[in-house]
Amino acid sequence: MPYTPSGALTDLPAGHPCETCPVRPITICRSQTPDVLADLRRLGSMQKLEAGQPVFHEGDPARRVFMLTFGSLKIYTLLGDGRRQVTGFMFPGDFLGISLEGEYSFTVEALNSAELWWFSRDAFARFIADHPTVEHELYRLSAHELAAAQQQMVLLGRKTAAERLASFFLDLQRRQERVTGVSERNVDLPMSRLDIADYLGLTKETVSRMLADLRQRGLIRLAQQNRVEVLDRERLEEVAAGYEGD
Repeated sequence: MPYTPSGALTDLPAGHPCETCPVRPITICRSQTPDVLADLRRLGSMQKLEAGQPVFHEGDPARRVFMLTFGSLKIYTLLGDGRRQVTGFMFPGDFLGISLEGEYSFTVEALNSAELWWFSRDAFARFIADHPTVEHELYRLSAHELAAAQQQMVLLGRKTAAERLASFFLDLQRRQERVTGVSERNVDLPMSRLDIADYLGLTKETVSRMLADLRQRGLIRLAQQNRVEVLDRERLEEVAAGYEGD
């Protein structure tokens, strides 16, 4: 059975209508009228995935764009020497597949049971041209992704192992809070330790060691194998910012 965490990011009802979608406030749908939402829904098709199934592979023709409404995904690319670099994780509300090139430049794979709405790239381009409010929301999401990419560059280029892991937990915590609108103590980890290591530019052993270190400092607790409870957010933020040694 694939692991399906019970936290806010992934425990959303599959197949929910647009009007009651719990992630609508953070998607391209957030400010759309019922008529626009209905047109968008008719334009798209639902795709369901189980853990390990790909959405698309690096090098596939970029013919579709996707909006994730349930579950979680990982994004990765293969380096020339065969090593894998995880470049991100996606959660409900995220949009993916937009490319200026004719091919996807990365692979996207489900971490657990997931649900997406997909749209033909050409049809979606025509739709946003006719609906400026949707184009505006898409621009907002793209700006957010650019900021996240810049933060990832800092994460990999300047931060220590402990700072990277602390930053990672805090980022997941904030993403959950964007969905729920309330403060969260628990952080779900649908990805494996190896996925986290490949994302943070560390080894799996270093991730395990830094995880143990943060636990020993009393900053986090392993509530479950795939869930971390943040016990001291202020001090965890200090670690992420480099105010404490690792």
